[in-house]
Amino acid sequence: MIIFFGKGRRDLKVILIVLPLISLVFAVINGRVGELSSSILDRSGEAVTLAISLCGIMCFWCGLMKVAEASGLVENAARLLSPIISLLFGGLKKGGKAAQLIAMNLAANMLGLGNATTPLGINAMHAIAEETGAEGVADDNMIMLTVLNTASLQIIPTTAAALRQANGAKDPMEILPCVWIVSVYAAAVAVAAAKIMGWISRRSGRARGNSPKIK
Repeated sequence: MIIFFGKGRRDLKVILIVLPLISLVFAVINGRVGELSSSILDRSGEAVTLAISLCGIMCFWCGLMKVAEASGLVENAARLLSPIISLLFGGLKKGGKAAQLIAMNLAANMLGLGNATTPLGINAMHAIAEETGAEGVADDNMIMLTVLNTASLQIIPTTAAALRQANGAKDPMEILPCVWIVSVYAAAVAVAAAKIMGWISRRSGRARGNSPKIK
């Protein structure tokens, strides 16, 4: 999951406008406007069909997360993940709101829920800002949460399996070993990079007499 703020969000809008315009220009140059029109209509219909086919499984897992939250399972998960969260996210209250939301976010990522983790990630970011007082800047904990979401450590690749099944795969879950290996490597590199860059930032910040928070 990538969260866009400010300029990054505007850049994303520019990209989404420029890409279709480039396609249109090259279709006109190559005399393939008819093919472009047909492709837009066909792919738009396929996109809607795929989105509807994904709704069921996404609703199921999102509902399951709500049940887990209401039953207190999330609090237990937060306590279980407390040593890991304390190691990765320094300065957060054990069992606090931020820790619980981070636990939920990580659990949702491990279940491969994709965009369903976005609300949890945003709420976790706000909770971290409230606890650490990092208003208007991204501190080390926020960066760590972002890179973990980007690395997307997964145990069950729910969304990927649903996409494979929707596209006719005979065994949607045959990718599990590859997903586990890639997830572990990606998460390890992401955590190491975040810790190293955080250490460099704090060291340079102390040398300049400034705050170590990264804007």
